Amino acid sequence: MTLKKTSLQIAFIFGMSIAALIGAFVGIFLAFYLTGLLHVDEFLQITSDSNKAVDAKIVEMIEEESATIAVVERVAPAVVSIVIKKERGNLYSYNDSYFDFFSPYEEIPVYTETEAQELVEIGGGTGFFVTEDGYVVTNRHVVSDEDAVYLVVTSDGKELPARIVALDPYYDIAVLDVEGDGYPIVSFGDSDFAKVGQTVIAIGNSLSEFENTVTKGVISGTNRSIVAYDDDGSNAVIRNALQTDAAINPGNSGGPLINLLSEVIAVNTALSYDGDSIGFAIPINDVKRIVSDIQTYGEVRRPWLGVWYVMLTPEYAIEMDLASEYGALVQSSQEEEAVIAGSPAAEAGLQEGDVILSINGESLSGRETLGEVIYQYFPGDEVVLMILREGETKEILVLLKAYQSEE
Repeated sequence: MTLKKTSLQIAFIFGMSIAALIGAFVGIFLAFYLTGLLHVDEFLQITSDSNKAVDAKIVEMIEEESATIAVVERVAPAVVSIVIKKERGNLYSYNDSYFDFFSPYEEIPVYTETEAQELVEIGGGTGFFVTEDGYVVTNRHVVSDEDAVYLVVTSDGKELPARIVALDPYYDIAVLDVEGDGYPIVSFGDSDFAKVGQTVIAIGNSLSEFENTVTKGVISGTNRSIVAYDDDGSNAVIRNALQTDAAINPGNSGGPLINLLSEVIAVNTALSYDGDSIGFAIPINDVKRIVSDIQTYGEVRRPWLGVWYVMLTPEYAIEMDLASEYGALVQSSQEEEAVIAGSPAAEAGLQEGDVILSINGESLSGRETLGEVIYQYFPGDEVVLMILREGETKEILVLLKAYQSEE
């Protein structure tokens, strides 16, 4: 009885509330109508316009959702998971075990020869096909372990061995090669047109466990300069990066950042542990040249000047008693000479203490470093350096060579 009475009371109160709202609405309508401020046809028009606005919003949301689904369906087949494996016998070392804080006296496991050679999965990342004959772009830090074995897992579950074709010495980019042909590939966009607020989609092997995970967000910033650290302590400086709030989790490294035209505009590479929803990606325009170099020359060809330098600030210029507050000061590092022997800089006569003011008329007074400006050119290009030496300016002609990695 008590429950029945309560239900009746609730129904009565609810009914009275609805009636009150209807009465208020009718009262307002009559007040405007009687005073001549609103006609019936105007009232019906307002109601119709409101419904149209709601319908338009619903259509817009459905269209955006449909666009997202279409983009993912189009690009996902070209996205791969990269599996990192290592022989079980190489997973432990005396130092790793001895200095383990939680178990300082843990013994190194003893394996049979067969057990020691067994491959064990130790991590993963993401990549995507850029050529039908098997070239895959990913991050350099994903495949930085020389002792590891790398496998590519396609969207349909095929596990394929992959070999490293090139590790870029400047950007955090690597290219792998998978045997075979006819692979689905991505389309490149133009990252120079990336705008803050633009919708983007990330696809990746999140946490090295959930392949082809899709996240969505916007570009939060452009031209960011960050340092991306890997688990082994290595790092890479990433300049002109795109910042996004699309979730980029560990394992997403090397995956594509896509616009709503199904174009890859960047390569996901890092996330910030200091803030939520802050991820970074390398603009695809920087990657296009790497892929082109490998297709044409079989390697990444970077222009090389061959100097160690420090970009000047007004404060440092005063400290060094220099006549210029901008430019690149040619200066030795702790272990290297300022001008590398046999380099284009050495052949052109550059000296320690020279300040490089401009390259082909492009001043080094802006945000770009000497290395970034040099990278705009190609091996074999001749460039004119305007330098400051002992208070006087002079021009030096330099023939750039291809960068040779130290192996």
